[in-house]
Amino acid sequence: MTMDDSRIIKTEYSEVMQKSYIDYAMSVIIARALPDVRDGLKPVQRRTLYDMHELGIKYDKPYRKSARIVGDTMGKYHPHGDSSIYEALVVMTQEFKKGMPLVDGHGNFGNMEGDGAAAMRYTEARLQKVTQESFLADLDKDVVDFLPNFDETEREPSVLPAKIPNLLVNGSEGIAVGMATSIPPHNLSEVIDAAKAYMKNPEITVKELMKYVKGPDFPTGGIVINKDDLLSIYETGTGKIKIRGKVETEKAKGGKTNVVITEIPYPMIGANIGKFLSDVAGLAETKKTQDITDISNQSSKEGIRIVIELKKDADVDHFINMLYKKTRLEDTFGVNMLAISDGRPETMGLKQIIKANVDFQFEVAGRKYKTLLEKELERREVQEGLIKACNVIDLIIEILRGSKDRAMVKTCLVEGKTEGIKFKSKESKIMAAQLRFTEKQANAILDMRLYKLIGLELEALIKEHEETMANIYRYEEILERRDSMAQVIMNELDAIKKEYGKPRRTVVENGEEAVYEEKKIEEMEVMCLVDRFGYVKTVDMPTYERNKEAADSENKFVFSCKNTGRICVFTNTGQLHTIKVIDLPFGKFRDKGVPLDNVSNYSAEKETVLFITEQSQLNLYRVVFATRLSMLKIVDGGEFDVSKRTVAATKLQEGDEVVSVTILKEQTNIVLRTEGGYFLRFPIEEIPEKKKGAVGVRGMKLTGKDYVEKVYYTQNAVEQSIEYKGKTIELNKLKAGKRDTKGVKPRI
Repeated sequence: MTMDDSRIIKTEYSEVMQKSYIDYAMSVIIARALPDVRDGLKPVQRRTLYDMHELGIKYDKPYRKSARIVGDTMGKYHPHGDSSIYEALVVMTQEFKKGMPLVDGHGNFGNMEGDGAAAMRYTEARLQKVTQESFLADLDKDVVDFLPNFDETEREPSVLPAKIPNLLVNGSEGIAVGMATSIPPHNLSEVIDAAKAYMKNPEITVKELMKYVKGPDFPTGGIVINKDDLLSIYETGTGKIKIRGKVETEKAKGGKTNVVITEIPYPMIGANIGKFLSDVAGLAETKKTQDITDISNQSSKEGIRIVIELKKDADVDHFINMLYKKTRLEDTFGVNMLAISDGRPETMGLKQIIKANVDFQFEVAGRKYKTLLEKELERREVQEGLIKACNVIDLIIEILRGSKDRAMVKTCLVEGKTEGIKFKSKESKIMAAQLRFTEKQANAILDMRLYKLIGLELEALIKEHEETMANIYRYEEILERRDSMAQVIMNELDAIKKEYGKPRRTVVENGEEAVYEEKKIEEMEVMCLVDRFGYVKTVDMPTYERNKEAADSENKFVFSCKNTGRICVFTNTGQLHTIKVIDLPFGKFRDKGVPLDNVSNYSAEKETVLFITEQSQLNLYRVVFATRLSMLKIVDGGEFDVSKRTVAATKLQEGDEVVSVTILKEQTNIVLRTEGGYFLRFPIEEIPEKKKGAVGVRGMKLTGKDYVEKVYYTQNAVEQSIEYKGKTIELNKLKAGKRDTKGVKPRI
């Protein structure tokens, strides 16, 4: 086999490599890695969305297998690996990565902690409503250019007619050859407001635009702490954003404090959550801190919750600062707002991106309304022809009946040629010669059905013509006046903002300001329910009223309180535990609640709850304490208005414990009952008022190993009976005695 020397091109090897590499680099930059500034999409994303649109997988239609979408996209538009297409599809469904997901996923599409999506054969997807309405609408109106696909068997849009600055809303990340893009997501409502502000004043400055776009808005929330650097970043398109996770502190049992991370920095998404947990564990292992007792990742579908339990005497603020320094709880998001603009990569600032998108909006709107105008002008031409035809319908019927074929009729209608047509009269022939319908009008007349001659149909035609004329006037005004077109675009943006706008999630501030600002609680009256197992919860008043009978019968303690207040838990060991009501679970009546152990220093293993009430209620009354060894005292309820989590409510002798704690309201007598069956009734006024640190006075004389088992309270002239050993005892009929006496033993 010989080769013709004339076909061999001799060249320098380095030149071939350089040209090939540049060609490859430009292919990666333009057709793979970087988004277009106009729709904010990379080619694989654009092709996937367009393919779903072509397949009819709309937001109100059933989900379709992801494998079908990936296969169709790969076969028609994107001749690359199926994994890259599926990965792009997955990312477009993930709420924790995108400010506004463009695809609605059904199935396992991964999570924030780095778990990957299920295989494409298991998952399903369809378009989000916002994608359909704001990215794929009007493609049939010649709003963007269509290009041949890779094998020239299909046509695909060069860009999607996005109605929002998607490059800012969803951000973008991509590594090309010799360059990379990293654009943070932003808040949809803020970006729309900025676009409108630019339309109203193209001379607006970046600083003025930042009145609308406060900064990035990451789907994971967090706190941007270098607010003052944002102006430079948005002017140049490059810089570093410092972002912290959101940290809260919770009181744990034993006086300990839990540090709880409820929002993470955006760069921590994925495997970096596991890295953060290992870094925190590493702080303890390397003895950089000895405050940590436990760390747990309690994150769920509801959101991030990483709990770090600290020792009782830990310096919480110092520990949080250590987390910021030594772990990725404070991280940096490198900004490089690089995108394809006019076919070439360009680093753009905030204003340039908004300008590019607004210019694109005007281009799309111009092409859309030009197409609509052309259609309306065609419609007007046909409508006017039909209306004119109806006025001379008898003549047209005569032409039809006297002609040999369709071509002869059409020639007569368009040019007025009457040769070969048989007319009933000369007048008809003269009138026919004057006809001058257009080509489209003539075709419409020949295609017209006879029912169109009905009076009502003619009226409808005239009304339709009036609507067409109104549309033509409106479209011409939009196309001729920029402010009219701007108003149309702004109206569309307002509609998108109203339907899809969400509150900002990321806080933007300077580092010296507070890391976390506690939300103000709206004060309201709630009912606190504590069951016999020590589980506590709160419900709103309407819920309690609807379930009053069940609530009262199923719970040991039921009382109203303010959600901004505290509740006081008195136990048999003489301790008083206080709990913030806001720390108690608030919700449905059938919710289980949480054990008192979890929200206070109370220990169910060592103590028994005797009485629970709201702290503010105690301030209004006096409290009676009675112990197993018959020690009694009255304490002013105001003494229990303390902020400490645990205090001594009373002083006890060795071997003694509290058996009763009661608020004094209308009671007049106290009845002590011992385990041996002795009862002693005497007036409450015989019990002295003491301080909470006092032991009290003896209530009744006990013999042997007898002890006070139960305490009752009665009112004068109010009958009250109890069941004791199968017999009913009327408490007010017991022989009245004096304090510090033996009491009586009723006959059983």
